[in-house]
Amino acid sequence: MADKATMETPTDNKRAILHICTRETIRPLRDRVLSLSGFDVDSTVSHTEALSMFWGRHYDLVLIDVEGETGIPQAEHLCSEIKTAQHQQLVAFVCNWRVAIMTDCPDEILRTEFDPAAFVQGVRDLVPPSA
Repeated sequence: MADKATMETPTDNKRAILHICTRETIRPLRDRVLSLSGFDVDSTVSHTEALSMFWGRHYDLVLIDVEGETGIPQAEHLCSEIKTAQHQQLVAFVCNWRVAIMTDCPDEILRTEFDPAAFVQGVRDLVPPSA
């Protein structure tokens, strides 16, 4: 794992997002929507790879997709690992309303609905554009 002193920092004003989503059909779509909306997005399907990516670069937001109730333990574990390493890191879960009421690990919850504009607005509310 990289130490904090060697972490990459963004070279432009775009806010950096690490997006973890195990659903191969949804992840590229969300990545593209966020990229077109002015965010610099790195993504992966693997929670293990996500931790490696997290250590290699500064992210303004770590966005963890939680697919159903069965995905909660893995998402909470990843959230805990990140928050233990860097307690100030902003972490949000993307999930449905049932999952949202069953967890309290992330800083924020973005509700999943197929509404790209609402999804992007939720992310913008969490990480407004840098000045």
